[in-house]
Amino acid sequence: MGQAFDSVAFLAHCSSHPGVYRMLDAEGRLLYIGKAKSLKKRLSSYFRKSGLAPKTAALVARIAQVETTITANETEALLLEQTLIKEWRPPYNILLRDDKSYPYVFLSGGVFPRLSIHRGAKKQKGRYFGPYPSAGSIRESLGLLQKAFLVRQCEDSYFRSRTRPCLQYQIKRCKGPCVGLVDPAEYAEDVRHSVMFLEGRSNALAEELLAGMEQAAIRLDFEQAAKLRDQVALLRRVQDQQSMEGGSGDVDVLAAVVNPGGACVHLISVRGGRVLGSKSFFPQVGIEEGVGEVLAAFLGQYYLANSERDLPGELIVNAMHEDFSALASVLGEQRGGELHISHRVRATRARWQQLAVANAEQALSARLAHRQHLATRFEALAEALDLVELPRRMECFDISHSSGEATVASCVVFGPEGALKSDYRRYNIEGVTAGDDYAAMHQALTRRFGKLREGEGHLPDILLVDGGKGQLAMAREVLQEFAVPELILLGVAKGVTRKPGLETLYLNDASHEFTLPADSPALHLIQQIRDEAHRFAIAGHRSRRGKARRTSTLEGVAGVGAKRRRELLKYFGGLQELSRASIDEIAKTPGISKKLAESIYAALHSE
Repeated sequence: MGQAFDSVAFLAHCSSHPGVYRMLDAEGRLLYIGKAKSLKKRLSSYFRKSGLAPKTAALVARIAQVETTITANETEALLLEQTLIKEWRPPYNILLRDDKSYPYVFLSGGVFPRLSIHRGAKKQKGRYFGPYPSAGSIRESLGLLQKAFLVRQCEDSYFRSRTRPCLQYQIKRCKGPCVGLVDPAEYAEDVRHSVMFLEGRSNALAEELLAGMEQAAIRLDFEQAAKLRDQVALLRRVQDQQSMEGGSGDVDVLAAVVNPGGACVHLISVRGGRVLGSKSFFPQVGIEEGVGEVLAAFLGQYYLANSERDLPGELIVNAMHEDFSALASVLGEQRGGELHISHRVRATRARWQQLAVANAEQALSARLAHRQHLATRFEALAEALDLVELPRRMECFDISHSSGEATVASCVVFGPEGALKSDYRRYNIEGVTAGDDYAAMHQALTRRFGKLREGEGHLPDILLVDGGKGQLAMAREVLQEFAVPELILLGVAKGVTRKPGLETLYLNDASHEFTLPADSPALHLIQQIRDEAHRFAIAGHRSRRGKARRTSTLEGVAGVGAKRRRELLKYFGGLQELSRASIDEIAKTPGISKKLAESIYAALHSE
């Protein structure tokens, strides 16, 4: 047992200036990062003799060293704290595990612009609208625009290659600009209306469409009047669904809910008075924190850690915190304008706030119910396998291919709280006989445990392989090679009828064969993980196979560019006929020499 931390001696020489403190354990591992207006006062609160929350007391019991960094002011301390938390992710801090960029609607340039979903850096020329809190909400908006104004959403390469209208034209979701079926001026007007909608000017747009409808009726152009009437009706329906009367401005509404099982922050994005969508976040709460502390930590990590986020002029929260004034100041500088953090709101803003709270409560309740259900399954599995401790990490491997083509192995990871998707991995299998699942499994596991030997990743408690005795033997061989024979190995073989509930299980080797009742929670957990590995493997295989099939065999032949590929395919009527041709027949193609024909023939018959 190491020597206890001498808090009295430390505090005697601690500065009262603003700054950041870092708490470390006896092995030098970072436990917690915090900031303070006065380092001495803040750190003194940790070492009082009574009144500490249980989790805070657990943190203090592990402290062996405290390091401090003095800053010029509280704002600098806030910025440094967020930078250090993002870099080191200490276990006792509130951590936001969501680093994804958020999607925008992108309107490209050109005579016939395209609307699409965009993530990442805004490098393309065009206009960006958003951000939207989720891909679902952005697809909903794009679907509406496609129905109302028929602006194209197809890829530019697809648009340029069309010689006749596609299905979108047939179902009245596009006006066929690819083949000149719409006048550029008419298309530009549809784009302008789409922009008005995306800017949140739905009322002005509806009024303009109504005026156009009246003018069309006066001209006796009843077909055009009916089109405009349908567009107005669609807009009104969306306004009923997505907007609340009297709402205006750009606002992010955030509500936090905390209970003994965890925390949830629900974010509602409002732009131009219209609710664009919402999303729930589940930050890791390390020590006992209130709603205000969770919100303060979330705001810092969500907005400060990603300077590209679109910051509105106002944030509405369901609790206040002393750090909000400093946060508002820093975020205002980042935004390039004033930013307010509001708590006491009325009318529409109060309804948005209540909606965010209700969503946060519901999301957290559903998550905890799922976690409890999953924990029950893990306990049942531990009992079925006669384990002393509950498994904390299970990895499952599966193989997917089509008659040996584009073989992909998947690895999915589960813990008592659910799928650990950030730890999922796919392995493109190379250099094995087509269709040899045993060799593919051997290669995938070798690569997985090879990374573990290099210090990457974590050793699972249970390794689950989808397959029978052969896959199990291959997995056991790899575990022997990497000197981890003690790792629990579980093979899952489908029964004779291949129906769920009739699986045969193998524990560690083929001699330990057993089954579980069809209603067993332990079996349900195994099926859930096995099915997820199967889904993940199939998705990877289809992606790899599709990519391979989109790539012509001719693309890898030196001297055969796009023009010569077109000539070859045109001359023979397709790749299949070209594959059947001899070297002499290929050489008859205009622009193809005998030497180049030999290279083409070799490429087509290399497999």
